[in-house]
Amino acid sequence: MSIGRTNRFKGIALAAITTTAVATGVIFIQASADADPKPTLPQAKAQVQDLQHKAETAGEAANDLRGKIQASNARVNALKVGIAKQQSQVDVVKRQIGSLAVAGYQTSGMTTTAQLLLSTDPDQFLSQASTAQAFAGQQNSALRRFQAAQGKLTDLQASEQTELAALQSVQAQQNALKKQIQTNLNAAEKVLDKLSDAERAKIEAENEKEAQEARDERPSRDGDRMDDNLPVPANGRAGTAVQAAMAQLGDSYVWGADGPDSFDCSGLMMYAWGKAGVSLSHSSKAQASEGRRVSKGDLMPGDLVFYYSPISHVGMYIGNGRIVHASRPGKPVKTDPIDLMPYNTAVRPG
Repeated sequence: MSIGRTNRFKGIALAAITTTAVATGVIFIQASADADPKPTLPQAKAQVQDLQHKAETAGEAANDLRGKIQASNARVNALKVGIAKQQSQVDVVKRQIGSLAVAGYQTSGMTTTAQLLLSTDPDQFLSQASTAQAFAGQQNSALRRFQAAQGKLTDLQASEQTELAALQSVQAQQNALKKQIQTNLNAAEKVLDKLSDAERAKIEAENEKEAQEARDERPSRDGDRMDDNLPVPANGRAGTAVQAAMAQLGDSYVWGADGPDSFDCSGLMMYAWGKAGVSLSHSSKAQASEGRRVSKGDLMPGDLVFYYSPISHVGMYIGNGRIVHASRPGKPVKTDPIDLMPYNTAVRPG
């Protein structure tokens, strides 16, 4: 075969290989594009629910840090007050030392013997010398007071810096959890964006119907007083808390909200029991320790029911095996069966 024919053969072969490679590349790119296919409507709902639950879990973890941040802020503020008071004491002692130093300097120019020899009234001088010794003792006492006061001030300032560093660390943890909340919610939106307009409209209609049904379940009002039309009658402070929670049916879920028109799960419990005069933390994990532990079989309306391990959700028992709760992002405050989620424990506030 001639060199010309050989080169032409190589050119044809190379073109064929290149064409195949390009085609393969197109197929690979297309396969990559199809690697994350459009989910079915049930699949999208399941994915969104999972992502929203993850957002709520991160939200309750962030809520749990609220108490630590508040306590740390209180300690920092107390230290600031202590430092200001201690600085005032240090300044007072410093002024005393300054006054004593000036007075001492005025008689420090000659020795005691020389002053005695030159004195026109030796008896009076000896009396003054005795006073001078006492004066020197005052100087030493003032210096000791200054050293003690300055040492305490230094200790307080060091404690403040330690507490500030701890506060900044907890705040950084909370900020990371807040980002995690938004990341999960954004991912849920991306899942919904893959659906058709008709499918998204169907989900929106279902959510609105669910919210309206929840609002329709609210206890009726007579003026400002609600009727007793709950599944199981509740009295006293527990009754007040149940009525307050049920009055929020249909309200939206918003992380960190505690009313009056939007709530997260622990925010709703804090709001409802607050109406009954009982203070709760804004954290489902913390609330699990803010009442008397009760068994599932002994639940009464008003009891707080906690879910998952570790605890990341809370609802309020209203009787007949049902709870009222701020369910999760994208869903309203509503009632559900008590076993809708993995049960953990329950407590009775108040």
